[in-house]
Amino acid sequence: MTVIPREQHSISRKDISENALKVLYRLNKSGYEAYLVGGGVRDLLLGKKPKDFDITTSATPEQVRKLFRNCRLVGRRFRLAHVMFGPEIIEVATFRGHHEQNPESDKNSSQQAQNGMLLRDNIFGSIEEDAQRRDFTINSLYYGVADFTLRDYVGGLRDLQQGVIRLIGDPETRYREDPVRMLRAIRFAAKLDMTLSEETAEPIPRLASLLHEIPPARLFEESLKLLQSGFGYPTYLKLCEYQLFQPLFPLIARHFTPNHDTPMERILVQVLKNTDYRLQNDMRVNPAFLFAAMLWYPLLEHAQKLAQESGLAYYDAFALAMNDVLDEECRSLAIPKRITTLVRDIWQLQLRLSRRQGKRAHKLMEHPKFRAAYDLLALRAEVENNPEMLRLAEWWDEFQDATPAVQKTMLNTLGDDPAPRRTRPRRPRRRAPRKEGA
Repeated sequence: MTVIPREQHSISRKDISENALKVLYRLNKSGYEAYLVGGGVRDLLLGKKPKDFDITTSATPEQVRKLFRNCRLVGRRFRLAHVMFGPEIIEVATFRGHHEQNPESDKNSSQQAQNGMLLRDNIFGSIEEDAQRRDFTINSLYYGVADFTLRDYVGGLRDLQQGVIRLIGDPETRYREDPVRMLRAIRFAAKLDMTLSEETAEPIPRLASLLHEIPPARLFEESLKLLQSGFGYPTYLKLCEYQLFQPLFPLIARHFTPNHDTPMERILVQVLKNTDYRLQNDMRVNPAFLFAAMLWYPLLEHAQKLAQESGLAYYDAFALAMNDVLDEECRSLAIPKRITTLVRDIWQLQLRLSRRQGKRAHKLMEHPKFRAAYDLLALRAEVENNPEMLRLAEWWDEFQDATPAVQKTMLNTLGDDPAPRRTRPRRPRRRAPRKEGA
């Protein structure tokens, strides 16, 4: 263990949440060891503003709950205490211990599947054991308010200074314990602009299929962290490099080409870059738009295939294709219904945006997802470089900001507009049913 005194590190209490300090001081005052740990310490050392502050302690979850009336215990796989201060939650975890110390019969404390995945992990231990049980060295640095020192048990400070993501322990064993660690390794490498150590990187492509064993609801949450944290594009490149994109988005990966220059791949890159720009400039983003853009071309291809094979009208084929595409994606990522409903709205509006005559244009603009639908239209026009679609996107761009008088003129001159009025083929004429015996 290396103890770095206050004068040799850059962490200051003024940069730490007052609520986190309250928790640390009360735990110390009650006779427990308590330290700030994880991403909060890492970000403070990098000069970044931490998103949250996590604490680890020698107190058990029940002992933490007795100290804080504003505390609730959460999790079964990992038992944690959440101390709540209004909107801010300080997560408090008890020092983790090693599994071999646990009697095999105690399934409530520790349970491991045959493939090595941890199903329960509530073995408590010392701070030294806790440091070994954490995932990456850079997340295993401990800051204490008792003496303001920084404790490093696994060489995390050196890796942080050298820009290296290194897994603690045997990488293959740790990935099998929790395959999501592979996604976390990629996310940290992209977010912090660091490189994976050779031994940390090597098993990932071999073990990528283990992600199929993770509940889709958990993978959905991880996908948002990967793609909607302001570093989605570099994360996407690394996911592809280590063969982790396919388990998350099999529908999209199935259509990848060697030169990566299809409209689907171009829109994927552009929507991720746009999302990064918005997040880095404190603008709002909606996951529904991200998924609508990413899955648009698989949807389009499937709708055209259904229309050709079944003889359905395109609008009906499109509606069936929306269900099929979302159902298939939700088998990998359990996208909540509140988001898939918005995705459907954005998709359906794509069929209506070219039909602007009469009162239609004003009605479309009243739709809650009109702006998102317009943004997708503009994105499609850009990646396809389609002159008709570009004209349509420009028309809508002008129409939204025009005065009522100008809008009226624009609608009156639509007959001269070469932009198409339909984005789908006409319904085939229905044949009269044949009479029996004919």
